[in-house]
Amino acid sequence: MLILGIESSCDETGVALYELPDGAGAGGRLLGHALHSQIVLHAQYGGVVPELASRDHIRRAVPLLRQVLAQTGRSLTDIDAVAYTQGPGLAGALLVGASFAESLAFALDVPVLPVHHLEGHLLSPLLSADPPSFPFVALLVSGGHTQLMRVTGVGAYELLGETLDDAAGEAFDKTAKLLGLPYPGGPVLAKLAEQGVPEAVHFPRPMLHSGDLNFSFSGLKTAVLTQVRGRELVEQERADVARGFQDALVEVLVRKAVGALRQTGLNSLVVAGGVGANRELRRSLNAQAARRKFRVYYPELEYCTDNGAMIALAGALRLQAGAQPKAAGSFSVRPRWPLADLNIVEA
Repeated sequence: MLILGIESSCDETGVALYELPDGAGAGGRLLGHALHSQIVLHAQYGGVVPELASRDHIRRAVPLLRQVLAQTGRSLTDIDAVAYTQGPGLAGALLVGASFAESLAFALDVPVLPVHHLEGHLLSPLLSADPPSFPFVALLVSGGHTQLMRVTGVGAYELLGETLDDAAGEAFDKTAKLLGLPYPGGPVLAKLAEQGVPEAVHFPRPMLHSGDLNFSFSGLKTAVLTQVRGRELVEQERADVARGFQDALVEVLVRKAVGALRQTGLNSLVVAGGVGANRELRRSLNAQAARRKFRVYYPELEYCTDNGAMIALAGALRLQAGAQPKAAGSFSVRPRWPLADLNIVEA
């Protein structure tokens, strides 16, 4: 069975083909995927412009589909189902992907599977050569979301903690702006932090001792603002601020993730989302894993950002778990959609 995955929740257009074995056999494989990032388009504005994002998705969808079909040697008539991101994300961007997927499925007379964007991120480490097994704790860290989830199986998620304000990726981007760094700020800040001196600048660790698994990063951003306001920083000072900020944020993420493992009694941690590519976060988590004897699983770097492969995978796994796809036709998008609301019958 061949599943086409389409992702268009924000500023990346992704298309992928995932193959499930015939019959009741286990396993599956990603045949190919293609991705277009809108970084250059939005860089001049210092952030994502929703209307421009939507228009660019329209331009990219068909060429990317043709690219994946050529890459895999498959044709449109080989597709058995279409999975697409229904939410959360930018409403206009979601509508482009949803309408493209539904129209294509209608024309091919195949069913569709609306997929939760974060479920795609959550399951993306299963694309790796060494995938995790259920159950596990998942740390979702992206530009718009920071959550800890207990994952019992596909469609079975329990929210353990989440950010009360800014997400980790959002805090990275806003702090980068305060330091005058170009868009996209998060990766640039992380690279600059490598040149910073540890503890040259110390920032608070928000909610580190809150007694729960929730996060808050708006105060950390404000602490950076207080540190740099009215000052002309030389390059080393900017690097020290970047290092101090990253160290604070990473420490909170790691301590809370370890706390979630302790609370659930599990020994497997999945890290997914764009911030999951951060080298310092990975180094710190790996050190804790070695010390406390748990396993950490990451998606490949190409699957950390938004991509069609994770959507095709999520759709395929839901089919394997017994989800019933719907007929193509009427549809809606869900710009706000709590992951904890998901269960297997909703697909």
